[in-house]
Amino acid sequence: MKIRNIQLKSIEARRYTDRNEKPRQIRIDHNSQVTEIQNKSDNQAIIEFQYTASYGAVGMIKIGGSLLYENHDARKIAKEWLDKHKMPDQTASRIHTAVMHSCVPEAVGIAKDLGLPPPIPLPQVRLGTDPKKGQAGPEIA
Repeated sequence: MKIRNIQLKSIEARRYTDRNEKPRQIRIDHNSQVTEIQNKSDNQAIIEFQYTASYGAVGMIKIGGSLLYENHDARKIAKEWLDKHKMPDQTASRIHTAVMHSCVPEAVGIAKDLGLPPPIPLPQVRLGTDPKKGQAGPEIA
């Protein structure tokens, strides 16, 4: 199974609140959605997708695009999508992972421009002689 030619086609981003308003806590929800699958040939299908990072009442980032899915079952996947809007779990997992890997880095830059937190957890560095027990973290030399 190969995923090729990931193309971003649309970007929509909004900040709903003023930058000076500092909410106490922002929950960032990620969503990757396949919106359409079109058969291209026996072993290729074009998959349209949408990625959304939602910051609740603070803002949102939405990225739309497409990718080329290559595998011997591409025609079957496209037909199953057309009939039931479903695809096999392993295929869906690979597609959604590819979408996240291409969209999240783009969303990080957009979030910075809008003054939103990056849509990825940043590593926390804890220094000191009494780290909390049971927490694993980066080792600093």
